[in-house]
Amino acid sequence: MAARVDAVVVGGGFAGLSAATRLASAGARVLVLEAKARLGGRATAFADRGSGEMVDNGQHVLLGCYTETFAFLRAIGAADRVALQPQLAVTMIDTRGRRSRLSCPPLPAPLHLLAGVLEWDALAWSDRLSVLGLGRAIRKQLASPGETVENWLIRNRQTARLREMLWDPLALAALNQPPARAAAPVFARVLAQMFSSDPRAAAIALPVAPLDEMYAGPARAYIERHGGEVRTGAPARIVLEGDRVAAVESGAETWTPAHVVSAVPWFALADLFAAVPPSLATIVDGARALESSPIVTVNLWFDRPVLDEPFVGLPGRTMQWAFDRQRYVSLVSSGADEVLRKTNEELIAIAHGELVDALPAVRSARRVRGGVVREPRATFSLAPGQPPRPSTATPVRGLWLAGDWIDTGLPATIESAVVSGHRAADLAIATTSSGRNEPIPR
Repeated sequence: MAARVDAVVVGGGFAGLSAATRLASAGARVLVLEAKARLGGRATAFADRGSGEMVDNGQHVLLGCYTETFAFLRAIGAADRVALQPQLAVTMIDTRGRRSRLSCPPLPAPLHLLAGVLEWDALAWSDRLSVLGLGRAIRKQLASPGETVENWLIRNRQTARLREMLWDPLALAALNQPPARAAAPVFARVLAQMFSSDPRAAAIALPVAPLDEMYAGPARAYIERHGGEVRTGAPARIVLEGDRVAAVESGAETWTPAHVVSAVPWFALADLFAAVPPSLATIVDGARALESSPIVTVNLWFDRPVLDEPFVGLPGRTMQWAFDRQRYVSLVSSGADEVLRKTNEELIAIAHGELVDALPAVRSARRVRGGVVREPRATFSLAPGQPPRPSTATPVRGLWLAGDWIDTGLPATIESAVVSGHRAADLAIATTSSGRNEPIPR
């Protein structure tokens, strides 16, 4: 029997670490169990075999409206490990090679978006003015549950050019599915948050360190400073007695915590139980039925810098964004169902070719190395008809759910993961019960 802990968090990604941090800050003795050898879940870093440097398992982007994420980073002392734009500014290079820049001035929202689009010389005036047709739909989040993003945009009179240059790339990045497949209501909510009263809410923030240094390491240090423990390579099993948590097992050790937070992805939930109890059957069956959407990242090392800004958009291409990672360029393909099937050699050739097509000066640089990162289950699907996402609370006393796939109203983003982690921790802290399931001391 292991030492007593107040709470066990199963899963060491953004959801699990944010939940554990919030619990530890409330005085709980927290144990984090992560099955993999490294922290981070689907937002992690690994040592590249060719270069030896730490490489993220895909480019992760934050937005200024990620209030819970920034609160988490401040709590663990890592707020300086992301760089946030003063306001939204994006360079786009269309398929004809024309380079332009959407730059939103520091005006009250949503006037800053309107002003930015009206000044964007990549668009004809008819394209620029069509953005006015979406204002009310964003503010009121007017989208039908069975409606796709593409249909919603067309219904709100967004021109093909504006969709190509702005809405489609944004939808792919936020939802990780093509606009023809992704459901519109979640996208409407994303836009409502981005273009709310704060003009900086739509600004883009990028990590300035690999993800292990950006948040995983600082979160672990915070939890351990507050008397908790973080273990990797420690798969867990949750033991239930009736409709309450009895214990958590990992290897030969057993704990009897008052609270357990499951912060694993939808596809791993069923594995936490030796037998799924009837009270959780609906939740587990829904998680099993939830489809996934992949992301493919191609990293290219050159003998010299090839990007003159942190990132550029490449609308209409296989690789939709290119990010300057100082020593290499990271090109990302979201909603990559077809791309996933290609070989590494094909993907590297496509990424290099599209980068040269957009930035002809890259042709003079020598490519030193290429690498491919596949995440087949990078996010859950947001296509209409998917099972409903579960809430944080469960019918099992002492068991809480966290993860980007929990019903936060947001897509599978870092912010959704952190919102769910904080919500699970707050519910555990507030819960009062008897016996072994005592509330966590404050």
